[in-house]
Amino acid sequence: MIEHHGWSEAWRLAFEPHARAGHIPGRIIVQRREANLVATDLGILTARLSGRLRHEAREAGHPAAGDWVALSAKAEQGTATIHAVLPRRTAFVRRAADSVQTLQVIAANIDVVFVVTSLNADLNPRRLERFLAAAWQSGARPVVVLTKADLAEQPEAQAAEIATLAAGCPVLIVSARQGLGLGAMMEHIRPGETCVLIGSSGVGKSTLVNALLGEERMATQEIRAADARGRHTTSSRHLILLPGGGLLLDTPGIREVGLIDAEAGLSTVFEDIEQLAGNCRFRDCSHTSEPGCAVRAALEAGTLDAGRWAHFQKLEQELAASGQAKDRAAQEVQRRRQAGQQRAYRSSKKDLLGPSS
Repeated sequence: MIEHHGWSEAWRLAFEPHARAGHIPGRIIVQRREANLVATDLGILTARLSGRLRHEAREAGHPAAGDWVALSAKAEQGTATIHAVLPRRTAFVRRAADSVQTLQVIAANIDVVFVVTSLNADLNPRRLERFLAAAWQSGARPVVVLTKADLAEQPEAQAAEIATLAAGCPVLIVSARQGLGLGAMMEHIRPGETCVLIGSSGVGKSTLVNALLGEERMATQEIRAADARGRHTTSSRHLILLPGGGLLLDTPGIREVGLIDAEAGLSTVFEDIEQLAGNCRFRDCSHTSEPGCAVRAALEAGTLDAGRWAHFQKLEQELAASGQAKDRAAQEVQRRRQAGQQRAYRSSKKDLLGPSS
């Protein structure tokens, strides 16, 4: 079974230390807080974290959908214990909603990120730029999927506009109801590869999954007529086998991706702005009032969209803030470690000197 879920020679080599410890490999196909579903050669098992791994997960985060894990299994009971998570090849991450510096892994070991948005009133270029920055940073291949083309008056014109900010990644026009563009999507998924669908609620991800599978497996809901926004349909992350031999990871809708450790992805999405900034007269140009500023010149000439420039500045500030928070957290950890070492030293010194000291 694990070969169908992307197991390869490279993963077998990475797993060898765990095999020597008597564990078996599995891949998380449904991610849940308490008990994940894991695909193994013994079947689909309900797996919980070992006590040690649960403790470590408080700092490093819990295993995610798509992760390969080392298990001890009780096949007759359909259960297993997860003892270790193999190092991830790629990962789509965002900043956790309740933290400035904590990573939340949305999907692990993915080959393709389908950034899904619909051609309706909820189409938001600024949100798409944010999603694309995280997608490029993941290490996977980003592909923009524009759904509900049957509801758009000029889908090709909208796709051309989106392509100008998609940093060179493919832009596909899709209508799940009409079967338009599904073949083009499948061409991006090779046998054994894993893709993930990332997008807001209501963009049609679950409908897209059903269309790619050729069956109504995922529940769907209508969007709200008032604002064209959707309701959450998918409540957990599911890794699904596709007819062509690939795997598809469906995720709950994400209204926004908080960026963290995504400097390279941001540079890719805003390569045009980075090139402009490189043409400024002064290397430390703040792009406000300096003479010879290429960015200001482009804004005044209308060749650089003011909204795009403002969003680039906002995302840069967001990344800087998360980086500073991580530095402060690391310094606090180091301070506590040094304080603990000093306490241990003082205690050992007292023991050597004896009670009379």
